[in-house]
Amino acid sequence: MELAGRLPLDDGVVLLDRFVAARATTLATLRLTAAELTGRGCRRARTACALADGLAASPPETRLRLLLSRSSLPPPVAQHVVRRGGMFLARVDFAWPERRIALEYEGAWHTTRVAADRRRIESLQAAGWRVLFVTAADLHSPAVLLARIAAALTE
Repeated sequence: MELAGRLPLDDGVVLLDRFVAARATTLATLRLTAAELTGRGCRRARTACALADGLAASPPETRLRLLLSRSSLPPPVAQHVVRRGGMFLARVDFAWPERRIALEYEGAWHTTRVAADRRRIESLQAAGWRVLFVTAADLHSPAVLLARIAAALTE
């Protein structure tokens, strides 16, 4: 927790998200601990705890979520489950369900996942969903990325 107070804010959120996602702790425990902190960095640690959600599958997903939360875009649903006819179709990183738009962070590909991911995307598209992809390069051009997402949301 003290480390989250010493790191830049987004790095602290990434760290806390990883701990929660790995089930090393819970958000409730982190927040109780943060509330008791005193001294240097305690405010930043509390802020990082408030921003952590433990849902991201990777640090770039956390960074993407933070970028989206600071934008003027409508907030997406994280780790949204898409169903068709009551049956599970896919879980997407972020979604605007009412617009049937999914946002997927595309990290390192493993050859065993390529075919499964393609089938999943094709299933989403067949169900009327538009899938947008975000890469590490996109995170380095946040204004361009947010404009692309905004355009998709207004189409």
